[in-house]
Amino acid sequence: MIEPLPAPVSSPRSGRFLVLAVVFICAACGLVYELELVALASYLIGDSVTQASVVLSVMVFAMGVGSLLAKRLRCRAAVGFGLIEAALALVGGCSAIALYATFAWFGGSRYALVAFSLAIGILIGAEIPLLMTLIQRVSRRAAGDVIGTVADLFAADYVGALVGGLAFPFLLLPQLGQLTAALLTGAVNAVAGGSLVLLLFGRDLSPRARWTLIGANAAVLAVLALTTALVGDFEQAARRAVYGGQVRVAVQTRVQEVVLTGTGGSPLDLFLDGRLRIDGRDAARYRAALVAPALDAGPHGRVLILGGGDGLAAREALSHPGVRSVTLVEIDPGLVQLAREDPQLASLNGHAYRDPRLRTVIADAFGWLRGDGYASGSYDAIVSDLPDPGITASTKLYSQEFYGLAARLLAPGGRLVVHAGPAAARPRTFWTVAATVRAAGLTTVEYRATGSGAGFTAGPDRASASPKSPRDWGFVLAARPAPRPFTTGAAGARSGVRLPLGSEPLAPPRGADAVPPSTLVHPRYAD
Repeated sequence: MIEPLPAPVSSPRSGRFLVLAVVFICAACGLVYELELVALASYLIGDSVTQASVVLSVMVFAMGVGSLLAKRLRCRAAVGFGLIEAALALVGGCSAIALYATFAWFGGSRYALVAFSLAIGILIGAEIPLLMTLIQRVSRRAAGDVIGTVADLFAADYVGALVGGLAFPFLLLPQLGQLTAALLTGAVNAVAGGSLVLLLFGRDLSPRARWTLIGANAAVLAVLALTTALVGDFEQAARRAVYGGQVRVAVQTRVQEVVLTGTGGSPLDLFLDGRLRIDGRDAARYRAALVAPALDAGPHGRVLILGGGDGLAAREALSHPGVRSVTLVEIDPGLVQLAREDPQLASLNGHAYRDPRLRTVIADAFGWLRGDGYASGSYDAIVSDLPDPGITASTKLYSQEFYGLAARLLAPGGRLVVHAGPAAARPRTFWTVAATVRAAGLTTVEYRATGSGAGFTAGPDRASASPKSPRDWGFVLAARPAPRPFTTGAAGARSGVRLPLGSEPLAPPRGADAVPPSTLVHPRYAD
């Protein structure tokens, strides 16, 4: 039996406004859940394009399923909507903490990501049909203006989605973090849904339905409040599960999560968004392999470092005699501040930021090369110490366009060196970087170095790294076509390049010449 028209607690206009306001709030909350799943999955699993595609496609499919299932609730639209919003608040609010828990203690979040995308999508899909029923019951105009009612509902829904989409990256994420932001969104969702039903339709509900709805929302709010109170303890426990028991610093900058481990005299490790960027045992070997060949191959008075906010590449460059100035372009001011002020990290980078020869620019490397970089003059050596090319967010920094911009800044005889990811573990990615550098009009020599540490200990990389294999780094050294600094013969016969101890040249495998370059339009990298 369909619920009878309730005695209105307000005028039809005010009732209609209240329904549309709740549509606005629910749409904002729904998009926050969606963006939170994409952001957290990109961080925990990697390859943001794939994760966004999975979340969006599964959620859109599930919304269609939810819309069909909602037809069964039209006879009890008010209480059905209230319970659906309570369930959505619980599932969506706890989704971030559940995903992080599966990653920290079980090593993977892929199945949990699909399950939460499906559940949240079904619940969101059930909202609009039920809201359509509710607004028809409170608004006399709805009976003769179905198109106008639908237009109003979708307008409120889309505007709410806009607000939620902007609030997540610019307000919720930087101010609250992913876990607390999701929990707070769930609480707002529960209050909005429960308030609408109780204010407009409460007197029409049976006592059992009314108390069921009140109890469900009270239980959801209690769970969300208790979980919010325990977020700090949960994060500490999860970080210990992921990074070990020596986490010393964990901060969320406006760009990424930065974690420093190493207490009681243990070597420092630096993780950026869960990926190991510095292993204190191998830091000197990696930076020497990255920087020394480019500087030793010719003039090096002016050096440009792209990335490298930890300061270790700058330390290596500044230690070379004859270096007059080093310009470091880093997108994350939080990482730079930590490299300046953290005693252990500052000691590891030799307090490079105190050297008057070092100039720091806070900017995106690609944008800086297109703009201010072109007006800064030429450089004898350019060091690309950027995140791994397998990370989708870094694809533009390993594109033909990027290397073309960098090549414009090379002085006559200048060299460009690129950290190209693990040469042995991901050879396709490594040789794609080499092909992309050559496509920018440069001649290349490829080499690799190994560290004493084994694999990766956290983040998406740990799934593809063997815990028994030594760490592997691949590099591409490049210059404009010229007889020097190196020839284009076999790797063992190349001249003019002095590789540090522990490094070795690489001969291109069969078919390497046919590897296509990566461009902004046709990215070739994947995690």
